[in-house]
Amino acid sequence: MTDAKTLDFSTFQNVINNQLTTTSETRHGINPANTQPNPPVPVSTQDELDKAVNAGQDAFKGWAKTSFDERRKALHAWADAIEANADGFAQTLTMEQGKPLSQSSAEVGMATMWVRGLTAIQITDNTIEETEDRKIIQRYTPLGVVGLIVPWNFPILLAVGKIVSAVYTGNTVILKPSPFTPYCNLKLAELAINFFPPGVIQCLSGDESLGPLFTAHPRIQKISFTGSIATGKRVMAACATTLKRFTLELGGNDPAIICEDVDIDAIIPKIGILSYLCSSQICMMIKRLYVHENIYDEFLDKLVTFVKTLKVGQGTEADTFFGPVQNQMQFEKAKDLFSTIGTENLKAALGGSIENTSGYFIHPAIIDNPPETSRVVQEEPFAPILPVLKWSDEDDVLERANALETGLGSSVWSKDFERATRMADRLQSGCVWVNSHFDVAPNVPFGGQKQSGMGVEWGLDGLLAYCNSQTQWLKKSF
Repeated sequence: MTDAKTLDFSTFQNVINNQLTTTSETRHGINPANTQPNPPVPVSTQDELDKAVNAGQDAFKGWAKTSFDERRKALHAWADAIEANADGFAQTLTMEQGKPLSQSSAEVGMATMWVRGLTAIQITDNTIEETEDRKIIQRYTPLGVVGLIVPWNFPILLAVGKIVSAVYTGNTVILKPSPFTPYCNLKLAELAINFFPPGVIQCLSGDESLGPLFTAHPRIQKISFTGSIATGKRVMAACATTLKRFTLELGGNDPAIICEDVDIDAIIPKIGILSYLCSSQICMMIKRLYVHENIYDEFLDKLVTFVKTLKVGQGTEADTFFGPVQNQMQFEKAKDLFSTIGTENLKAALGGSIENTSGYFIHPAIIDNPPETSRVVQEEPFAPILPVLKWSDEDDVLERANALETGLGSSVWSKDFERATRMADRLQSGCVWVNSHFDVAPNVPFGGQKQSGMGVEWGLDGLLAYCNSQTQWLKKSF
């Protein structure tokens, strides 16, 4: 008999009230490395969602009364079980998302680190006033049933970050994976059956019609959404009809500013990887690279040389760095953006074409000093095409870096720490790094400015976003 905590990664079902269920209609994702169908998954409807909401509401009555210690213990046991199934999760993630196995394994490892990091944060009552006659405190109470809408680029880490934040603060959750990557999310919820009461952690696979059912449901108290700006606006509008709480983590077009005093050889490998990890399908990758004119030519040549060493191939092959982009929709968008190299007369220092293969493979491109108005600068590509732009004046490059409607992340690279932090202070983004990019941690809030999102995930502020603030005025006499 197989241990219930050892997952079978060959069949995939919904998790409703700690029961594995399926639907009369099924669908399947596509393996982006070979465009072959992955296993069938349920297509959930209003009926499945209503059942899950009912179970979540019933579970909430008891779960909200548990202590942080009890919730932490259950979440840690779940994290241990994820680690015990790490190989299966990594292989399944590569199958459905396309990223190399090394990057899939890193994502699984980060997910368990997030469980332990988020649950190490203490949430305590805030005593505002205390006299002989009265006490005023601010306390934090859970919201109820929370809907978690997860994207296809980091389905394990982003699902786990949302689940833990909500469940640790006393809520119950219904997870909605991306239709492109439902497999690992369904298995995360299946594994949770061993550690949580029925209805605390549920997961529904569906097609594009399921998200709007979540946002419209009157008994879901909050939506946490990670995805595109366009969809985020629709989520926000839909939440307004029932005054749902929401957190939106949306797209970015991150600038990185390279000053003339950097050690070029030391930072080229870092810049190359931080521009192209996951085939650039990360909202916080470097998407616009501003290099000082005094070092521009040498920097560009060495960046091209480095990126050429990064292998393109199936994620299951050894040493692969660039897997395929995740889906045909993204592949077609990338092809359209690559076509502007010709139509806008841009100069490609590397790459610039997309081959037709059996999978959604795109070789990396580097665009040499395109105009600010070009689409490769203005649009978030979510594909491996990187514009490298010259700058000379500090005020000018900061203005260019801040010019777009996005404001997720940005970075400054310089040996002059005082100068770099002075420049960083003027960047308009939710995360700003000096001499790094894409550093994240479970105890550090993460979110965007401008159209890159509303609210934050992670850190104390991220946890409190899953709570109501309640002020209690406690008088000892009339």
